[in-house]
Amino acid sequence: MAETILGWLLSNKVELLGAILGILYIFFSIQQNILTWPTGLVTSALYIVIFLNSKLYADMGLQVYYVIISIYGWYFWIKGKKSETNKAVQVRRVSKSLWFKLSTICIGIYFIILFILKFTDSDIAALDALTTALSIVATWMLAKKYLEHWLIWIFVDLLSSGMYVYKNLWPTVILFLVYTFMAYFGYVEWKKDFKSQH
Repeated sequence: MAETILGWLLSNKVELLGAILGILYIFFSIQQNILTWPTGLVTSALYIVIFLNSKLYADMGLQVYYVIISIYGWYFWIKGKKSETNKAVQVRRVSKSLWFKLSTICIGIYFIILFILKFTDSDIAALDALTTALSIVATWMLAKKYLEHWLIWIFVDLLSSGMYVYKNLWPTVILFLVYTFMAYFGYVEWKKDFKSQH
């Protein structure tokens, strides 16, 4: 039994490390800690390999985007601190016009990804494209500190958990179930922070 467990752990070490770092990433996000970004960057680099091996190509591409947006978010959160006041970028709400723009962009991204996935051997292209499009928008919202990004993550993380069950990525299933609950707590914490600022 111990040998079986040890064998499984060794054969899934990249995924386990990615899952552990992923939990740290979401914890740092909730705390609005700058370590969100370097932790997310390393997590995403590991998941590029994991999703490539699992033929989740849209999710793999999403991880490349995460690496890039992690650099952007890291820069934006540091740049947002004004030297005179040392004030961090504040949590804000999404306006109706921005919701419309983000929804339109998300739909466009979805159809582009779905079209690309038709040329691969992906067996769950529509779901992969949907979670990826929503994740792209939500991560940009995180970088800009929009409160509502947490609501998108609750939906995406729950949906992704089912997708990873289908792909037998069990550490990632657990990670995304943890993400779902942590996204809820992130929303509650950021909402408190938003109310205290206004």
